[in-house]
Amino acid sequence: MNASHPSVHPVEAPPHTDVAVNEEPRVRMKDIQGMPGTPGGLVLRFLQFIFAVVALCIMVSASDFTSVTAFCYLVAAASLQSLWSMSLAIVDIYALLVRRCLRNSKIVSLFAIGDGITSTLTFAAACASAGITVLIGNDLGECSQNHCARFESATAMAFISWFAASLSFLLNFWSLASR
Repeated sequence: MNASHPSVHPVEAPPHTDVAVNEEPRVRMKDIQGMPGTPGGLVLRFLQFIFAVVALCIMVSASDFTSVTAFCYLVAAASLQSLWSMSLAIVDIYALLVRRCLRNSKIVSLFAIGDGITSTLTFAAACASAGITVLIGNDLGECSQNHCARFESATAMAFISWFAASLSFLLNFWSLASR
């Protein structure tokens, strides 16, 4: 029978050299702007914060916002969004100042979960406020007695804040999923 037989050939170990001299630096995937610890991520955090605070201030400036539950919900969601965005903006500023990468999976998952929750709450509050604003303005025709322009402006600012928060969520989630 003409079959091949395995044979063992000794292999010499490579010579021991200094690793730092001969090894090329590892290639890392670039940080996409908008992810945690990047200037784009910091810009998104500031946009979330600014628009949430503007929505909050406009809504609180109307004297009768407490009479409608959806408007109270918008105030609560905008407050939570502004606190969350400001705290993560501080973390982003720190990471940029010390040139630290925030690609740790636990940190990114915390950011993604927090962004998902706050963006969902902000979107729900903005939708509820938009529905009440349409009811007051178009269906009841009582804009002369209410602060319809303020309510509409606060709702628009909440939608813009939600858009920035959802971009942060998607980028964080994508970063987490691409590991």
